[in-house]
Amino acid sequence: MDAKTIRLVYPQWQGGDITRWIPEISDPALAARGYYLGAQLLDFLAPDNGQPKFTVPVNTEAKERKTVDGVLDRDDIALQTKAALDILNVEKPDKIVTLGGECSVSVAPFTYLADKYKDDVAMIWIDAHPDITLPGDVYTGYHAMAVTACMGLGDKDIVSQLPARISPEKILFVGLRDWERDEIKARQQEYGIKHLSPEDVATDSSAVIDWLKKCKASRVVVHFDMDVLDPAEIIAAVGVVPDGMKVADVVRVINDIASEKELVGQTVAEPMPRIAIRLKSMLAQLPLL
Repeated sequence: MDAKTIRLVYPQWQGGDITRWIPEISDPALAARGYYLGAQLLDFLAPDNGQPKFTVPVNTEAKERKTVDGVLDRDDIALQTKAALDILNVEKPDKIVTLGGECSVSVAPFTYLADKYKDDVAMIWIDAHPDITLPGDVYTGYHAMAVTACMGLGDKDIVSQLPARISPEKILFVGLRDWERDEIKARQQEYGIKHLSPEDVATDSSAVIDWLKKCKASRVVVHFDMDVLDPAEIIAAVGVVPDGMKVADVVRVINDIASEKELVGQTVAEPMPRIAIRLKSMLAQLPLL
């Protein structure tokens, strides 16, 4: 029987507190909801291969954003996490392609897959940042807590919904180059999560494959945050930390991973279509539209 693969369009934007980093978009509400448009664009641009498609319902109501227990927009995120898991529990896919949305869109599908395959899943997080912050840290955006949530750490109302935990020895960061604060680098060391820099994978994927061979998991999920890309080549996300991975390197690494282990989950996250957002704003101001 063929494996059931679904496409999960997950336009969650609440996990980001990002308006300060995209000053060319003057309306904070438009900037914050840029991830929503980004998910729609990824879905439009991705190949149409006939996979069943499901969209996670996401609140787009204009309202004051609130931090609850150290997590910005926590209540919306908790509800949307449940909505995503409800879809997965009904459809029972074997493999999931997730199009976000900010980084936290990987949490529900990856923990679902870790549960389905009884923890026989490694997680490779291709990202400029490690996303291991916690409630109580200075930054309250949940997208920066995505990996710790996958590990079962963080807000109890969100984490209690997750069907499994991914242990740190089964997690690898690729393309990591910005910890933002010393406490985050120290936390990574405390957790014992290994990482590879863009330079480590610039020539070939051997370091990733070596890690996979040692990791004692037959399946793998891959998270691709578009801010891992080198802004000198393309600016596709909020983050623009220099000296990132080339597009060709990311494509090669993910394909090499899929050749080594069974790829059961793949996420593309953090698209921030800056020009499209500004064009949308312009169109909204024209007559007869």
